Amino acid sequence: MTTRTSSKTLAAGLLLGLGLLPLASHAQFNGNNGGTAPAANNTAAAAPAAPAAAKPLTCLSRDCLLKLADDYFAALVAHDPKQLPFAPNVFFVENADRKPMGDGLWRSATKAPSAFKIYIPDPVSRQVGFLGMMEEDGKPLQIGLRLKIEDGLITEVEHVLARNLRDTSLVNLQTPRPAINQEIPLGERMKRYEMIGMGYSYYDALVLDDGDLAPMSEDCERHENGMITVHPVPREGIRKNANGRPNFSDFGCTGQLDTGVMGYIDDLDNRRVELADPVTGLAMGFSHFRHAMTKKTFPIYGVEGMTENEMNFAPFDLPAAHVFKIREGEIHEIEAMGFRADYMAPTGWEGRE
Repeated sequence: MTTRTSSKTLAAGLLLGLGLLPLASHAQFNGNNGGTAPAANNTAAAAPAAPAAAKPLTCLSRDCLLKLADDYFAALVAHDPKQLPFAPNVFFVENADRKPMGDGLWRSATKAPSAFKIYIPDPVSRQVGFLGMMEEDGKPLQIGLRLKIEDGLITEVEHVLARNLRDTSLVNLQTPRPAINQEIPLGERMKRYEMIGMGYSYYDALVLDDGDLAPMSEDCERHENGMITVHPVPREGIRKNANGRPNFSDFGCTGQLDTGVMGYIDDLDNRRVELADPVTGLAMGFSHFRHAMTKKTFPIYGVEGMTENEMNFAPFDLPAAHVFKIREGEIHEIEAMGFRADYMAPTGWEGRE
């Protein structure tokens, strides 16, 4: 059974642009980016049984899980779920909406991932995660994927999709940053449980506006739907945006959180960091951000000439996926993606035992 927990608050790296406005206010997370999840369609009613499947999986090694991910995309593009061994009651959630197997992206996928591919195989949890770029109806699509296997059958399938990506973001989504897929030397690999804990610590740092709660390196860089939203502090110091305000991407992964610029996030549902691959130092997390936006002004700390941030936005949610590159005991790269959904939309996982 997949463990799902909730937390009081969460600050969303996925929502911060290069200045003070959340990405969700821009085209990056507009109403059709990823497909807004309508609450009315998330009743978690019993989905139709999956079609007859291929033979059960007999190998769940790291290599076999990597192959499974590739086989999944081949079947997805072929629009043929019968190529894979799905459980009759497979739980399939796409963009926070529970769907019958064969629906959603299974109907619209047109090209499998080719150059931008990040795999997170985890034989311990019998899961494989993936974050990359593919095509839907001939257009670029960013996907976060998770597959879970029990008794040789795929019992859970999770899609997080980001559509309508900016041209400036697509530049950063051609291939992964070189360090992300590099293997960690054998003697330097961390324990799986340590990596899982570090992934959770990142969310804790966001929740409490305290960058020191997560071991983020000085060279840490975070990308969100291809946009660079935080990078190491420039040698010339913090830059100013056109509006004269500081560029919050210049504060570094730790310093940015310390400013309180993420304070508008109210809650987090369905937070899970279940996958880790010590070979590459990659951990993967999924979550569902809530933003009531009942307040419009939020305090800012430690920023010269600025004490508060005004954010006049309607309530919204943001389901998201994060991949963390961990080496030498620190988080160095974060690749994140997500889409905007209606406020208090179901997660799609309600009723999952």
